[in-house]
Amino acid sequence: MTDNPRVPLVLISGLAPGPNADLAERLRLAEAGTAVVHHDLRQIHSGVVRRRIRLGDRDQLTVLELAHGCVSCTLREDLLPLLRKLSQMPQVRRIVVRLDEAMEPEPVSWALHNVLVGERPVIEDVDLRAVLTVVDCAGWLGDSTGDDTLAERNLRASPEDERTVAQVALSQVEFADLLVLAGAATDAWSAAKASAVLDRVAPSIPRVELSTVDGETVLDAVPSDARRGEVTDMHGPLLRGQPPLHTDCGIGLLTFTSQRPFHPERLHDAIDVLLDGVVRTRGRLWVASQPDMALWIESAGGGLGVGHAGPWLAAPDGPDWADVSPERRTLASLRWDPLFGDRAQELVVVTDQATPDEIEAALNGALLTEEELAAGEQEWLRYPDPFGEWHEEPCEDTETDPEKHDVNASNRKDETQ
Repeated sequence: MTDNPRVPLVLISGLAPGPNADLAERLRLAEAGTAVVHHDLRQIHSGVVRRRIRLGDRDQLTVLELAHGCVSCTLREDLLPLLRKLSQMPQVRRIVVRLDEAMEPEPVSWALHNVLVGERPVIEDVDLRAVLTVVDCAGWLGDSTGDDTLAERNLRASPEDERTVAQVALSQVEFADLLVLAGAATDAWSAAKASAVLDRVAPSIPRVELSTVDGETVLDAVPSDARRGEVTDMHGPLLRGQPPLHTDCGIGLLTFTSQRPFHPERLHDAIDVLLDGVVRTRGRLWVASQPDMALWIESAGGGLGVGHAGPWLAAPDGPDWADVSPERRTLASLRWDPLFGDRAQELVVVTDQATPDEIEAALNGALLTEEELAAGEQEWLRYPDPFGEWHEEPCEDTETDPEKHDVNASNRKDETQ
């Protein structure tokens, strides 16, 4: 750590550029010395990014040409060094970063803590006070439950970006410390249904109305226990807070757990059940053909991502207990099996049109039978594994975590589908 005090930093995310800019401007005007940074990625497929910085009377627009057109390059080559530079300017008292609509705040936060600029990460220069996500009430429900891709909206963060709008919309609200509601839903039913979705994917995150936001006091609404950019352990709790367990406006919640592995081919055949009529799936998988490696799965809006979540604690090359989070140690202790250790299935599924019972039955049918379970790991390793190939990242030299925290983490798909 440097001896200089860190400059407060606020991240703003959301799919609606107008309300995002409105919130950023309220924060800028509320405190002298607030610098607002925005990278426009609409031409990133051509290697061009437009960066705007507003500080006092200064309003500077710069066109950047990058060697590789992707968000990881924008972060590493421009945003992170810029944050350090701004933090060292005596006239800068606070920095507000208005993220492009296609950017998710979690990988940006990870980069702040882990990507080295020079010999140290930028988090030593800035203090991430809050992640604010703007929810456009008129369109967010359709965005979070629809099948549109970012490409169809001209919102891709790289030429290879295959994410759905729903994946981004849900990731943005799940990682927020505060949700800022902009505008109004088209009707009362849509408003109630959107609220039901938010209650289940972001149950502990408070909400305020943009129309009432005071730039001087809005951060007071951020809870004292907010994560403030802390990237959570993929082996920790899947939800922060206590979501409602009853169905509301057709939106339900299913928690699937099991302490026996999935058969890889049967799971692959059943995986569409996590797409049709499902708002969101997040969780850890134990696949028999990869007994030592936990898999991470996310789905939203017809988009599905499957990636590695690191080894189980019980794996021969698993991490030491002292090196993992207290939450992971607690969960592992509660479910520890004498033979399989902490290996287990744990998924949270937010449903819309799908029937939770049908999803649960399909997932149960993909588990190993008693006979398959008794055959043992050596036999499991012989199973054909559709989950053995992973999507390659567009930038081979990116310095972000190869397992999850690249900016396009949701791109990592099971390519055999």
